[in-house]
Amino acid sequence: MNRFLRPCPAALSAALIFTGCHTTPMPATDPATMRTEGTVERLDPRFDALIPPGTELEVVADGFGFSEGPVWVRKEGHLLFSDIPNNRVMRWHEQEGLSEFLKPSGYTGTDERRGGLGSNGLTLDSRGQLILCQHGDRRIARLDKDGSFETIADRFMGRRLNSPNDAVFKSNGDLYFTDPPYGLPRGDQDPSKEIPFQGVYRLGTDGQLTLLTSDLSRPNGIAFSPDEKTLYVANSDPERALWMAYPVKEDGTLAPGRVLRDVTLLVGKRKGLPDGLKVDARGHIWATGPGGVLVLTPEGDHLGTLRTGEATGNCAWGNDGSVLYITASMYLMRVRTTTQGKLP
Repeated sequence: MNRFLRPCPAALSAALIFTGCHTTPMPATDPATMRTEGTVERLDPRFDALIPPGTELEVVADGFGFSEGPVWVRKEGHLLFSDIPNNRVMRWHEQEGLSEFLKPSGYTGTDERRGGLGSNGLTLDSRGQLILCQHGDRRIARLDKDGSFETIADRFMGRRLNSPNDAVFKSNGDLYFTDPPYGLPRGDQDPSKEIPFQGVYRLGTDGQLTLLTSDLSRPNGIAFSPDEKTLYVANSDPERALWMAYPVKEDGTLAPGRVLRDVTLLVGKRKGLPDGLKVDARGHIWATGPGGVLVLTPEGDHLGTLRTGEATGNCAWGNDGSVLYITASMYLMRVRTTTQGKLP
């Protein structure tokens, strides 16, 4: 168990799950005067039922190294998200504005090193505790009430994981996550890399770690369909940029998948690669990729894109489940929808 260092002293409250030290908050932004950025690209009439005409992308906050992994905390009414290069988790609250929640967030060592240091994907467990995909420490960790990190997965068959990237809980408590090499100083060629492939894993409630597939070169974002019968996984390889749909078997493992949508031809023409994704209650996939957030049907039809203008890392449902928060490079953005997604 590692203990993180806070940037300033803080009293820990036993009644609160999230106990990071907050820097002086920036003033909250008045929604009526909130800056807008990007455009909404409509490719199919069905898109209007999800994003009404006239809807704009709002910039909630900016100035980050690369924002990622947003998660809405219902109990506290705030959003947490990673700032990977700065090795921290940020907090945003509608009334209180922006503050630093946790530092370090993904690398707790003392040696200087390259590669992605901070946390990437964030989620909540059934007790409301923060679960972090830690690039620098190469593990999945839980932030405990006393402010310490508890390792819940860092090795497969005795070998260190590459750098866990994104994670999602199944309703039975099993945790599914991806493990590309992005957090390693030299990526796939790093001499410290112990596993020769990039895996998608399941961590069972019994603590058993199971490899589900090693077929993807850069597994990244991950999410379930509403009925949990399909697992969607993004592959952020510029030479094979796509999203896969895997049938989930009764025992929780995966059957051979199908390509949901291939966007390799868009790489280089628009910023970004297939990255984080979320699914709404109607089964639409809101997938960050070339150009912003692509909205896909379960059959893979591309209905439209929220064009952020930046490489877009991830997204998450917040507020009452109808507001989509988007992490796009230096920005935290949001858009109001007429659908809803499941909150952690």
